[in-house]
Amino acid sequence: MIRNLLFDLGGVIMDIERRNCVAAFEALGLPDAESFFGEYSQKGAFMQLEEGSISVDDFHRLLRNEFPHDVTDSQIDNAFLQFLTGIPEQRLKALRQLRKRFGIYLLSNTNEIMWNSKIADEFTKEGLTREDYFDGIVTSFEAKALKPDARIFRFAEQKLGLIPSETLFIDDSTRNLEAASELGFNTLLVKPGEEFAENLARYLSV
Repeated sequence: MIRNLLFDLGGVIMDIERRNCVAAFEALGLPDAESFFGEYSQKGAFMQLEEGSISVDDFHRLLRNEFPHDVTDSQIDNAFLQFLTGIPEQRLKALRQLRKRFGIYLLSNTNEIMWNSKIADEFTKEGLTREDYFDGIVTSFEAKALKPDARIFRFAEQKLGLIPSETLFIDDSTRNLEAASELGFNTLLVKPGEEFAENLARYLSV
C-alpha cells in the first residue's frame, strides 16, 4: 500500500538544463567549467555547497579562486541559476491533486543559492508557496548528505516519519533509485521528456 510519494525536484518537478549552466560559467571565464557538473551530481565547491559542508560565503570565495580574473558573487549566482529552467504549472496542479490521496514529500540534492531564489519563486505561480505543496521537505544541504548516499534517505525517514515500504520514491536517476530500493523504498523512474503524473498513473494502475 503506497501512502506517501517522495519526489526528487530537478528533472522530475523542475526542468533543468545542465548545458545552460556550463555555458554561463564558460562565458564568465571559468576554466574547464564542464568538469564541475555531472549529469546528476556536481563536483568541487559546487558539490560541497550541495552537501552542506561549506557556507554560501565559502562557496563564493572558493569559486572565485578558480577564475583568472575578478568576478562578483552576483555573477557567480546568476550563472549557477542557469541550471534551472522552471516548473510547468501543470506539475504544480498535479502535486495538489495527488496531495488529496497521498502524503507528498520532497527529497532534493540542492543548495541554498537555488533554494532561496529561483526554486522558491517557481512555486509561486499559483499564488502559493513552495511549502504549500508538500507535507515535508528534506534538502541535501540540510541533511549534510547527497543522494545516493544512504544517509540522506535515513535522514528523510526520521525527519518526515516515512515508512519505506509505504513510500514511493520518484527520481530521474537510476543510481538514486537503486540506493532507495536497497533501503526498502518503492521506486519510479522519470526519464527526460516524461511527466511524473503520467508515469505515476501507469504505476498505480498496475
